[in-house]
Amino acid sequence: MSERIALFPGSFDPITKGHESVVLRALPMFDKIIIAIGSNTAKNSVFSLEKRIEWIKKTFEGYDNIEICTFNSLTIDFCKQIGAKYILRGLRNSVDFQYERNIARINQELDSEIETIFLLTKPDDAAISSSLVREILTFNGDVSKFVPEKIVITSKDLKNADSLVSMLKNEFGE
Repeated sequence: MSERIALFPGSFDPITKGHESVVLRALPMFDKIIIAIGSNTAKNSVFSLEKRIEWIKKTFEGYDNIEICTFNSLTIDFCKQIGAKYILRGLRNSVDFQYERNIARINQELDSEIETIFLLTKPDDAAISSSLVREILTFNGDVSKFVPEKIVITSKDLKNADSLVSMLKNEFGE
């Protein structure tokens, strides 16, 4: 029997309690979960790749069946490269579902042997998004309630606060 490997792709800019919860709840379903920070042409990251990797490693230290890596290709191609037959995605709401369903359909067209598995976030995590965490940080707010307990993220971790303010204005329509 082949190993059940799931890929949990994202920008993790930054990782949130919602991401952490999805991975931990999915662990019993898979032999291995690979958390992969991908390059997204539609997004400019606010935190350095090194910081994001550090935070994910710290969040999941002690879990031998979780790996962290980066990739710069189509998600479906990366799945083939690492032998993952599953793509793990978390859903907070119906907007996430609409968006993720379309991506899952395209991925099925690209490779019908790779399945997308959706997990609903817990109700307490449904409002948490990396975008909102970044906005709070931009104005020096405390994000400790929204990120995994093992990590501390402050506005000092932002790559460029001025560019973040501009990005947030575009993202939230201000």
